[in-house]
Amino acid sequence: MPDTVAPAPVKPRIRIVPPVYLLAAIIGMVLFHNFAPGMMLIPRPWNWLGIIPVASGLLLGGFAARLFARHKTTIKPGHVSSSLLTSGPFRRSRNPIYVAMTILLIGVAILCGSVTPWLLVPAFFLVIAVNVIPVEEAMMSETFGDDYERYCAQVRRWI
Repeated sequence: MPDTVAPAPVKPRIRIVPPVYLLAAIIGMVLFHNFAPGMMLIPRPWNWLGIIPVASGLLLGGFAARLFARHKTTIKPGHVSSSLLTSGPFRRSRNPIYVAMTILLIGVAILCGSVTPWLLVPAFFLVIAVNVIPVEEAMMSETFGDDYERYCAQVRRWI
């Protein structure tokens, strides 16, 4: 009999998943805009240009998410991946879904038009960069070893 032991099931390592952060940021942006808007940066009808980054973020995120399904690996943050994705948007960013979420938030800020919603764009970026990405990168490094390290050397974390 081989001397191998089946790995213990891995528990998810991320407590709050990024879509929750995204939803909280969007709700916060709308609340800031409605109750403490500050100065208007982008007046109507120009604020409707925010639809472009919202749609772009949705398309990029959807495309990246489809790659997870195509490669039959998990998209759930904190769960161990079975495949190292390096094609499509993953050729340019190790985190295209988080880039997509950030682009979407920029679109929401433009749609709101006032200054205070913009405060949540860097807040979201920092929360993801500090609370989520390091955990995922550690898991990817554990799972894929040198292949992941080579990928990291070639592809930036964001863009």
